[in-house]
Amino acid sequence: MSEKPVKILRRSEVAKNNDSKCAQIIIHNNVYDVTEFLNEHPGGEEVLLEQAGKDGTEAFEDVGHSTDAREMMKKYKVGELHQDDRRETTEKITRDWADSKHGDDHGSWKSWLIPVSLGILATIVYRFYFIGSNH
Repeated sequence: MSEKPVKILRRSEVAKNNDSKCAQIIIHNNVYDVTEFLNEHPGGEEVLLEQAGKDGTEAFEDVGHSTDAREMMKKYKVGELHQDDRRETTEKITRDWADSKHGDDHGSWKSWLIPVSLGILATIVYRFYFIGSNH
């Protein structure tokens, strides 16, 4: 079984598809037609329409989509950007996704370290100054 050829699109073509009748988004130099997904998107259709016709890579990665979401988007892929219109994928995005994909959750415990430390410090200060001064 032969695979169908990849459609090559220019940024100018994608830019025209920016409304609820035809919404295309560029993510990591791939083009996705999300028109049929607008009503199903958990974040609401506005989020997708805001990125329609544009490169939504940064917005997509900032949200931190799950493995399931990344798998689901494959069916909406309609092509790839022309070589001249491609942008380098930042190393940070690629590395962060690769790390979280392999179960490296150093980031998750680090994100809790500061708030927990501040909470403990606030409790100590409260007990020392307010409860201790009543005796």
